[in-house]
Amino acid sequence: MIIGITGGTGSGKTTLLDMLRQQGALILDCDTIYHHLLETDRNLLQAIDARFPGCVDKSSLDRKKLGTIVFSHKDALLDLNRITHNAVHQAVLKQLQPKPALAAIDAIGLFESDLAVLCDVTVAVTADESSRIARLMARDQITEEYAKMRIHSQKDPKEFTALCDYVLENNGSKEEFQDKCLAFFQDLGIMKV
Repeated sequence: MIIGITGGTGSGKTTLLDMLRQQGALILDCDTIYHHLLETDRNLLQAIDARFPGCVDKSSLDRKKLGTIVFSHKDALLDLNRITHNAVHQAVLKQLQPKPALAAIDAIGLFESDLAVLCDVTVAVTADESSRIARLMARDQITEEYAKMRIHSQKDPKEFTALCDYVLENNGSKEEFQDKCLAFFQDLGIMKV
């Protein structure tokens, strides 16, 4: 079974992924795949440099500089996504061969990148904005303003929930969310005893 997981930054997808990993799932984190491609795929870097001059210096991407551009201009983010989605999609396809018994694809652009078609089931992880801001500030050591900018550059949570088969809300404690994840696994029949 391949589970597609999506939701805004800071919503708690990592907790769900960690629990799936404990169930033996192959975890395909599309952000991690993207960052790996930035280090290994020269064509990808050249395409980013062509669209965002000054963000690539000597085969190295200045992520903060690029982030400041794309998180404050929706058209720029759309352009970046067009450049990166195909490269990430191809990398995911390679890692799913042969098809594993259980895998999870974590992608904020799960539907936009056509990764959802590879999934047997999709789930949106959501959380209120204040929780997401606090998580981002703690996790990434960023300011509240930058965390808000990142959140506001992404889709409204309703867009994630409208497309997915399941929704897991993460507005309480980590333990409460873990309980929701366990119930979700039981619903899917993937819980190991």
